[in-house]
Amino acid sequence: MCLKHLLGGTFAAALGLAAQVAHAQCGNTSAGFEAWKAGFAAEAKRAGVQSRGLQALAGATYATRTIAADRNQKSFRYSLDKFMQVRGADTIVAQGRKRKARSPDFYAALERQYGVPAGVLIAIHGMETAFGGFMGDSSVVSAIVTLTYDCRRSDFFKPHAIGALKLVDQGSITGATKGAKHGELGHTQFLPGNALTYGVDANGDGRVDLYNQTDALASTANFLRQKGWKPGQGYQQGQPNFAVIKQWNAATVYQQSIAIMGARIDG
Repeated sequence: MCLKHLLGGTFAAALGLAAQVAHAQCGNTSAGFEAWKAGFAAEAKRAGVQSRGLQALAGATYATRTIAADRNQKSFRYSLDKFMQVRGADTIVAQGRKRKARSPDFYAALERQYGVPAGVLIAIHGMETAFGGFMGDSSVVSAIVTLTYDCRRSDFFKPHAIGALKLVDQGSITGATKGAKHGELGHTQFLPGNALTYGVDANGDGRVDLYNQTDALASTANFLRQKGWKPGQGYQQGQPNFAVIKQWNAATVYQQSIAIMGARIDG
């Protein structure tokens, strides 16, 4: 075979391999994860992810605990009363009232700027991480990349995976940053794509850090305002702002709980 044909065949084979990797399929086990990451790296690069983000992607591992948690979300099937009991609503309200009383100017400033009452922000903070007491023990990058690879909701998680890698590029997180099992991060457990879009540098230190309480709560208020929060309007079921709480979490019992706890904290 002449050298020209040999090189042509080798080049064609290489192109075929590249195309196969670029279109690596989602999976329901860890078996195809590494091949899928290679294809996703090209997609991430096209989306603007730079070297640090790509390195974090390369270092991501298949998050077995994340997949187990995603397939076993029992609490959102509880009744409202059971859900609030399991999530410690009475404790959140009691501690939330104390937190509001200790920092009234801070919460008042957030409400002036974003229109979101203290009770809603405090209820979310308490519900998500027990006011920062536990912000997760899973790798944010590995968790969100695994969920993007997983076939169940790949399209939903893909922008959050890109967001996480861009947050690494920006220095807001690293490949080792810990968060919740679904890749949520910080005091109020932002999904990475939302952190990238709605994150606020509220303490003025030059970076958005959702592990900083000031940045996290301002970012949460900004998210709700950008999603349509109407200052001065109610947020109980049937009132205008209840629909905005739905933008934070899709589970009805969660939405109801935040509305009830928020009113109790503000009451």
